[in-house]
Amino acid sequence: MQNLPRKVRSKKLNSRVDLTAMVSVSFLLIIFFMVVGELSKPKSMGLSLPDKEGGCGESRGCIDSSRLYTILLDENDKIVTYSGLLPYNDEAPKRSEYGRNGIRKEIFIHKKSVDERMISVGKPKNSVIVIIKPTKSSNLKNLIDILDEMKINNIDTYAIVDQFTPEEEKLLASN
Repeated sequence: MQNLPRKVRSKKLNSRVDLTAMVSVSFLLIIFFMVVGELSKPKSMGLSLPDKEGGCGESRGCIDSSRLYTILLDENDKIVTYSGLLPYNDEAPKRSEYGRNGIRKEIFIHKKSVDERMISVGKPKNSVIVIIKPTKSSNLKNLIDILDEMKINNIDTYAIVDQFTPEEEKLLASN
């Protein structure tokens, strides 16, 4: 018998591909884009505007003055509060002090009465609006304490204003 040339078979190489590195990179990219997407969302504060309904016209809104509660911060930890607008207010402004039985209780009582009144007129979302007016002689601690009281009493709408009406200046000068 003749020696026939044998066919040389090629060696089969391992055809498996290791995808571990690609999976790791894919997860890293997914996480990166999720974080970038979350951080690029605009952050903004809610803006409470007055109602457009009522007798004040269509173009500008009016706020019921009974919803307003003004806190005047004076020197030596003095607080003067009044509700509504000072020139048209029947009640005398009240002096108060910081703490649980002072301004916190006053804010709670006023908020409760405004909420009950707004529910009775069919506007349960309208709550008290607090205007905080620190004088130049008040200190930063007083302002921070009042802001803490806003958080404790769940006051959603408040503003810090640095301008005083002539009536408020007279009131502070008399105290």
